[in-house]
Amino acid sequence: MPDLSKITCIEDLQAIAQRRVPKMFYDYADSGAWTEGTYRANESDFQKIKLRQRVAVNMEGRSTRTTMIGQEVAMPVAIAPTGLTGMQHADGEILGARAAKAFGIPFTLSTMSICSLEDIAENTDRHPFWFQLYVMKDRDFIERLIDRAKAANVSALQLTLDLQILGQRHKDIKNGLSTPPKPTIKNLINLATKPRWCMGMLGTKRRTFGNIAGHAKGVKDLSSLSSWTAEQFDPALSWADVEWIKKRWGGKLILKGIMDAEDARLAVASGADALIVSNHGGRQLDGAPSSIAALPAIADAVGSQIEVWMDGGVRSGQDVLKARALGARGTLIGRSFLYGLGAYGQEGVTRALQIIHKELDITMAFCGRTQIDDVKSDILLPGTF
Repeated sequence: MPDLSKITCIEDLQAIAQRRVPKMFYDYADSGAWTEGTYRANESDFQKIKLRQRVAVNMEGRSTRTTMIGQEVAMPVAIAPTGLTGMQHADGEILGARAAKAFGIPFTLSTMSICSLEDIAENTDRHPFWFQLYVMKDRDFIERLIDRAKAANVSALQLTLDLQILGQRHKDIKNGLSTPPKPTIKNLINLATKPRWCMGMLGTKRRTFGNIAGHAKGVKDLSSLSSWTAEQFDPALSWADVEWIKKRWGGKLILKGIMDAEDARLAVASGADALIVSNHGGRQLDGAPSSIAALPAIADAVGSQIEVWMDGGVRSGQDVLKARALGARGTLIGRSFLYGLGAYGQEGVTRALQIIHKELDITMAFCGRTQIDDVKSDILLPGTF
């Protein structure tokens, strides 16, 4: 196991991941739509929020433990669903799920994962995890996917609402993103500089969309899989579909992609257990506000009726604390987790979680709080949020 004690922040892991992960997959994770303005604002808007330092407060007995939809968590952080995670590092979703289990936080598997639902269940001793669902035109496939999630011991379904159509990410087009990479001269030259990644991929059979290949009708090879997924996202998705999925699933339901108070009220009316204030990491509507900027109005509108969470731009424990102060019961991390995974596999994910937890714990203490559930907006400097 590598000594990661000198890795002190998420940016350290990001720099190493950029060196170790093939360009098309690093760029896939580290990109936004069009000008990437919303992607950048997700991070920079956190920096504008300032904290109130308090002194001569008893800082003993601190705890970041809380709950998310009734589930005990070591800190108000869950791993977000991220597509193609198993292309950042071989068997990436399995490694992320194991790290999350050991740390005591939830792991969310994406529909567009490389490792399948069954892979996660089998490799974590059937530890409960969350599953993110995309609504596709093939409703029979969706029904079977929900049944597979139940069989895999998924404890909550996370329904993404902001990807009915795909936002344009320039880097993916320029890189010719494909899973696995096409053997072009450009790709082969880049892969030759990533021996660690290549050895990992040679050692696994998981190199395509594990939840779809072999399960969806009419998908026989990688090329047809790629065209099937491009055609299957359903632009006609409506709140009626949310109601149908909630009934079909029957368990805890989380709605992801809420950026407006009106939609938040509709989420409450749907009977969901939680909503996630999220702009898809700035990967869909460029020009939308940052998630942290959208959070307070949504928390004010519905926070007493439903659990409000947020994702987008969370790169530190301080970001988690600021989100909590502005009304988010929980946060989700995507890129922060992927940087750790791309850099060092499971150990890198664990290190990312350790960094975020330590920053959260220490910053909370400096703000005069010892329990995460006691954190409110009064820890923030007025006028900065």
